[in-house]
Order: sequence, then structure tokens, then C-alpha cells
Amino acid sequence: MNSLTLTCVNANVYSVHLADGSHIGNLKHIGTVWKFKAVGYDHTGSIEPGGGPLTHLHNTVLSAPDVAELHAKLGAGVVKS
Repeated sequence: MNSLTLTCVNANVYSVHLADGSHIGNLKHIGTVWKFKAVGYDHTGSIEPGGGPLTHLHNTVLSAPDVAELHAKLGAGVVKS
């Protein structure tokens, strides 16, 4: 499984990255829940909200910005290249 990492952006947003540093989404505190927001990039480098390798997991709810829970809920969904 590819390793996923979290980087704090601010109190309500964490960026989610693959082991190689590729940005694949954000974990956002929305209301009372944390939601994974998938992102991808097109051929020009423009962001594609809801895209990328975890598009099928867009809006997955997590209880907190926790790496273990992130791996449990998203890790198996990482498409290996």
C-alpha cells in the first residue's frame, strides 16, 4: 500500500499526499465532520476538484485528521502506478 501523509494547512484543512509527495486531496473540517476532498490535475497542471486517484472516495467522512484512520478508510483505494 502506498503511504498517505497529512500536512496541516490551517486549523480546518490538511492536505493529503502520497509517499512520493503527490497531492491527491484535502481533509476539510466541514460543520462537525472531517471530509476527504479528492483532487487531481489535468495535463496543464490545473486542479480538478473531485478528481485524481481517489476520486471514488471523494467526500469520505473521517472523525479527525488522523493518519491511521486515513489509511484505514482511504489507503486501500490508492491506485498503484
